[in-house]
Amino acid sequence: MKNQKFRAVDITYVAMFAALMAIGANLTSFIMIGTIPLTLQTFFAILAGALLGSRLGSLSMFVYTLVGFIGVPVFAQLHNGFTAITKPSFGFIISFIILAYVTGKIIELKPKPTLITFFVACFVGLILNYVIGTTYLFASLKYFLGMEDLTYVGAWKLMLIFLYKDIVVTILASLLCPKIYKVVNKSIQHTSKPAA
Repeated sequence: MKNQKFRAVDITYVAMFAALMAIGANLTSFIMIGTIPLTLQTFFAILAGALLGSRLGSLSMFVYTLVGFIGVPVFAQLHNGFTAITKPSFGFIISFIILAYVTGKIIELKPKPTLITFFVACFVGLILNYVIGTTYLFASLKYFLGMEDLTYVGAWKLMLIFLYKDIVVTILASLLCPKIYKVVNKSIQHTSKPAA
C-alpha cells in the first residue's frame, strides 16, 4: 500500500502549482470577453494533473481555490473570497480540481505514458473543464443574472473564443508534458522521507 503522507517534495509541488494558477489567473485577465476574463488557468491546471498525478495535481487546485476563499486575491482580476461563487466563471474554478484529478488518473493508468497518452489525458481534462464551467456559466447567467433568453447552446457560443485558445494551450501542454514528466515523477517517487 502506498504511503499517503505528504513529503517535502509533495508540498513544494502543490504550493508551486497553486502559485502558478494565481499567476495564470491574472497574467492576461485584464482582457475581458463579455463577463469572462481571459486567463491561462486551464494550461496550468492541465500541467498540474499531468505532471503531479491525480492526488497532488487535484490537491494543488484545491489549495488554490481554498487560498482564494480565505481572502488572498488569487482569482482572476485579483478577486477573492466566497463572493467568487456568484461570478459566472466560478464553475471553471471548480472544474480545475476535477480536471487535474482525471488528467492525472488517465496518465497513471500507463506505467510508461506516451505522447498519445498525454494528448488523450489533457484533452479529456479540457472537455471536463468546459462542460462543468460552461454549465455553471449558463445557470449563473440565466437564473441568477436574469438573462432569461440565454440558451445552453448560446452559452457554448459565448465560450467558443476561449475554447479556441484553450485548445492551443492544451496542445502545447501535451507536447511539453513528456519532456518534464520523467523529471517530476522521478523526484516525487524517490523522495522517501515524509514531511507530515
